[in-house]
Amino acid sequence: MNSRHALTLAALAAAAGAAGCQGGDDAPRWRLVWEDEFEGPAGTLPDPRRWTFDVGVDWGNAQLEYDTDRPENVSLDGQGNLAITARRESYQGRQYTSGRIKTQGLFEQSGGRFEARIRLPSGQGIWPAFWLLGANIDSVGWPDCGEIDVMEYRGQEPSVVHGSLHGPGYSGDRAETSRFVLAGDRFDTDFHVFAIEWTRTGIEWFVDGQRYKTVRRGDVSGQWVFDDPFFILLNVAVGGNFIGPPNEATRFPQSMLVDWVRVHSGE
Repeated sequence: MNSRHALTLAALAAAAGAAGCQGGDDAPRWRLVWEDEFEGPAGTLPDPRRWTFDVGVDWGNAQLEYDTDRPENVSLDGQGNLAITARRESYQGRQYTSGRIKTQGLFEQSGGRFEARIRLPSGQGIWPAFWLLGANIDSVGWPDCGEIDVMEYRGQEPSVVHGSLHGPGYSGDRAETSRFVLAGDRFDTDFHVFAIEWTRTGIEWFVDGQRYKTVRRGDVSGQWVFDDPFFILLNVAVGGNFIGPPNEATRFPQSMLVDWVRVHSGE
C-alpha cells in the first residue's frame, strides 16, 4: 500500500466514524469485500475481472454521446485514477463520445456500504454518475429492478450533487431524491467521497462522511425493491433529459477521475 492510499484509508476511517459506521451496538460493522484502486500504466483499460462496458447510444435518457470501450474514453491515468472522458468528436453517427462501465455479471451485492472517491468534471451538458442497478434488470426491466443513484451531477451546477432512489411507482421525475450543496466550494476542484449505507431498514446517502438523505422502506410511494443484489455503474453522459445539451461554453474533453471504488458488507 502506498502512502496516498494509507492516507485515504485513514480518512475513510474518520469519515466512517462521523457517519455512524462505528457507532452504537445497533450500527453496522462494515467489512471490505470488493475494491478497485485503479493502479496501472496510463492508457490501460479497467480490469476486465471487475468491469465490463456498455457500448452504444441512448440508454433511455436521450443522451447524445456514443459510449465506447476505447482507452480514449475509459482508461487508467497512471496516477492511480480511472478517467472516464467525454469528447467532442464525430463517431458512429454521434457528435460526442464517452464511456459507461459496470460490474454486471462480475460483482453484485445486496446491502452494504458502496463508496467511491471522485473528482467531477464541469460544464453545461456534462452528466457524470456513480450508481447501482438491480441485477434482475434483464428479466424484470426498469424501474422494477430498482436504481440507486449514489451520486449524479449536472455539470452546470458544480457545487451540487444528487442522491436518488428509483423503483416501481417512484421513478424518473417522481424519484425519491435530494440535493447536497458543497458550501463555498465546487466538486470539480478536488476529490470527494460519495457513499451509501444500505441496510434491511433503508438507505442513507453521504458526501465526505456527512449524511444528507435517508429513505426507509415505508417512505417510498410504491414497492420496495431493494432486497436483491445490485451491480455498480460509472459513466459520464453528454446531454440528456436530466441535464440538457452542451452549449458553446462547454469545453471538451471532460473527465471524471475515480481514485477508488470500495464495497463493504454489513456484519
